[in-house]
Amino acid sequence: MALATAARKMGLMKPDRQLFAVADDTALTKQVLATHSDETLEFLVTPLLGLIEQIFLRAKLNDKQGTTGAELEAIEDNSPSPTDLLDLLDFVSFTIHRVSNEIQYKCSRAGEPHTVTMEVLNLLTNWPWDAKAVLALAAFSINYGEFWLLVHQSSSDLLAKDISLLKKLPEIFERIDIVRQKFDAIDKLIKALISVAKCIVDFKMLPPHYITPDTPEMKSATTLIPTAVYWIVRSIIACAAQITGLVGVGHEYLASASETWELSSLAHKIDNIRKHLEQLLQACHQYIHEKMHHEAYMNLVRLFEIPHLDNNKILRALIYSKDDKMPLIDGISKEKATLDVLRKKNVLLLISDLDLSAVELSMLDQIYRESRQNKTRAESDYEVVWMPIVESPWTDEKQAKFEGLLNLMPWYSVAHPSLIESAVIKYIRQVWHFNKKPLLVVLDPQGKVVNTNAVHMLWIWGSLAYPFTSAREESLWKEETWRLELLVDSVEPLIFNWMETGKYICICGGEDMEWVRSFSKKVKEVANDAEVEMEILYVGKSNPGERIRKNIAAILAEKTIHTLADPTLVWFFWVRLESMWYSKTQRGNTIEEDPIMQETMTMLSFDSGDQGWAVFCKGSTSIIRAKAEMIMKVMEGYEKRWKDDAKELGLIPAMSKDLQTIHTPEHCNRLILPSSNGTIPEKVVCSECGSAMEKFIMYRCCTD
Repeated sequence: MALATAARKMGLMKPDRQLFAVADDTALTKQVLATHSDETLEFLVTPLLGLIEQIFLRAKLNDKQGTTGAELEAIEDNSPSPTDLLDLLDFVSFTIHRVSNEIQYKCSRAGEPHTVTMEVLNLLTNWPWDAKAVLALAAFSINYGEFWLLVHQSSSDLLAKDISLLKKLPEIFERIDIVRQKFDAIDKLIKALISVAKCIVDFKMLPPHYITPDTPEMKSATTLIPTAVYWIVRSIIACAAQITGLVGVGHEYLASASETWELSSLAHKIDNIRKHLEQLLQACHQYIHEKMHHEAYMNLVRLFEIPHLDNNKILRALIYSKDDKMPLIDGISKEKATLDVLRKKNVLLLISDLDLSAVELSMLDQIYRESRQNKTRAESDYEVVWMPIVESPWTDEKQAKFEGLLNLMPWYSVAHPSLIESAVIKYIRQVWHFNKKPLLVVLDPQGKVVNTNAVHMLWIWGSLAYPFTSAREESLWKEETWRLELLVDSVEPLIFNWMETGKYICICGGEDMEWVRSFSKKVKEVANDAEVEMEILYVGKSNPGERIRKNIAAILAEKTIHTLADPTLVWFFWVRLESMWYSKTQRGNTIEEDPIMQETMTMLSFDSGDQGWAVFCKGSTSIIRAKAEMIMKVMEGYEKRWKDDAKELGLIPAMSKDLQTIHTPEHCNRLILPSSNGTIPEKVVCSECGSAMEKFIMYRCCTD
């Protein structure tokens, strides 16, 4: 005990009983700032900080405990080589050793902690705040590292063993329980100091182009950082005092100095500072991200406003701007590809989320493959690229969906959704109006957008719509009239055979299978009596569910009428009609002036209703249509009202005449339009009576 008493009298370990008195003093910041010079010696501190962290990790009591090995491996992977550090150390080594000596000397003479801290800060006056923190840690790492180097080598090196005896280290480590407790506290504090130093360095590394000192978050950080540096140095002094107090006094001193309240209190304070700094740093990163995001978005806007020699710049801006990855996957070979495969070609960007339906994908695949098989030389100059738009966070479920879709696509795809930056997603949503429904944006060989959504063209005309420009869309519509070929296209090839042989054709739909049976029976009776050949085709309802599938199965089993056997074809029949509506709407056409829009709207209103419907035609353009109630009345009134007219005028004109006779103003339509990437017109007039329709909002999941 005599030695311990002597040690305390020598002041080798002076308790810091006024640890937080200065912290509460509002003058602290002024005192710290007074030690700082505005003319600072700048240098990149991260390599030195990495070296310091390595030293502290290697100097642990037992480097086989905990995660030390893994931590060291992670640091060493990113650490510079000793050769790279030489110039840096030449620049700072004098200051490091001067501070190291100052700390060791003042701690051995039991200096008052606040006073010693301010003296160290005065030695660092010409260095910026991040450098002050790192240089102070470097100075302490020398003393701390030398202490543990002697401890580790004393068992294998005779010189180290002799020196450790002089310092009475073996005697100290006889009380391993006390030693471990003390150094666990020091280790915890050192970890906290490294974390705070990294935060301060991170603030220094923020890009000044995106954040200035006037930004509120940076102002707060700038105010806090000098105080943080003060407490880093103050904590280093406390740790150094503990180490200095151990050397040469033996285990008797350990017993009297076992309390680690000072180190724990400092660790708690440093941790609070770290949390505050990290919050400010996170806010700064968010501010920078938003500013960079806005800048990238505006750059994209400007990029699309200027002409280009080819599409390379546009594609790099949309998909991936760097050269370190091949951002595409070839749908056929499944090999990665560069953007050069798209250079000077028409590019169709298929934009969707991961919920792209199997029906849509199947039809797109069929149209794409047919166009590739029958392509002309000009048509070979276009490629399709899938751009999956996926919001964060990325999950295993999303990965599985993405890979599943990727395997089904024969065209090019972006290799991973992460290659599409957030600014691009914002542009796609705001400028191209992507919202759930797939888009097909068309870029010409110079990267100019020639159609913001060619999906409608693709559904209506298939590869005939090449090169899928708005001008081509306009040209195709000028050639069209409301005719049977436009209504059915290639959905059921038998229809064209029926037309060629002069047969009458009835197309019907709806969910009520009993009505379909009774109606088709009545139609057959009328056709037999009128001595005409009549073919009936059932096309179901849009978004075909289980009821439509059952209806199709029943019709195929009964074999009295025809049906679209594949539900995909049922979906395609209706999506073409929706596409006609949206294509016309996007071009500014109105129902009042456009006969095709009138007929399209009528067909869509049939699908929106709860009852069935039917269309009768002979040839290409002689077409009439009505809902179930009305058309059934016509069929039932054949004998009484229009049998004679049928013989005189023909079946279709007679039916049309009777339909007009029984039609009343109450027989108007309702129209349910599916969500679209285009805009829904503010005003839609009824195709039957011409009055403006009232607009409602409907949310619908399925039709079963």
